[in-house]
Parts: sequence; structure tokens; C-alpha cells
Amino acid sequence: QVQLVESGGGLVQAGGSLRLSCAASGSIRSINGMGWYRQAPGKQRELVSTITSDSRLNFADSVKGRFSISRDNAKNTVYLQMNNLKPEDTAVYYCNADITTVVLRHNYWGQGTQVTVSS
Repeated sequence: QVQLVESGGGLVQAGGSLRLSCAASGSIRSINGMGWYRQAPGKQRELVSTITSDSRLNFADSVKGRFSISRDNAKNTVYLQMNNLKPEDTAVYYCNADITTVVLRHNYWGQGTQVTVSS
């Protein structure tokens, strides 16, 4: 059994910053890619940023230069630092991780954390 637990969401004014964390726990053998997605009301879930096991990064064009992603492999945790937030960043942010357990390799999702940016 694997769980992804997110934290760090909240309400912030435009121009502010937030840091999201996502910790994976359970019968984990290895974690491959990790990342963050978001879903705004009435919209499809979209990629925000990903980081591979060898730290290759990928960002959506809309967040380049404002967001950064990192991971602590010892803690099975991925972070999303969000700076210069804009109202259009308002969404539920979901953690995603490609995890190999003793049984299988599977893509896991967190429960989501709300980020609200006021203008």
C-alpha cells in the first residue's frame, strides 16, 4: 500500500509564494518520476511540473520562471515552490508519483491541496 500526502496549500495574495510538499509512504522499492498537476474549476487536470529520478525537470509554459520543483529522495518527498503567484494559478494541486513497490510499478496520486490566489 502506497500513500501520497500533500501539504502546503492555502490562500495567498497575488505576487505571494507558497511551497507544496508531497511525501510518499508505504512499501516503496523505488520512486521514478514525481510531479505536480493542477485542476481549476471547469477545466481539465494539467501538468505543472515534473522531476525524474535523475533530476531532469519539466515545467508548463505558464509557470516557467515562477515555479521550481525539487525532491528529497531520502524522504521520498517532492516539493513545489511557487513564487509570484497569479489568480490564474488558483486550482487544486495534485501530487503524482511513479512508484515501484515489491509487487508492481504504478502511478499514484495524492488527494489534492487547494491553492487560492486572490487579486
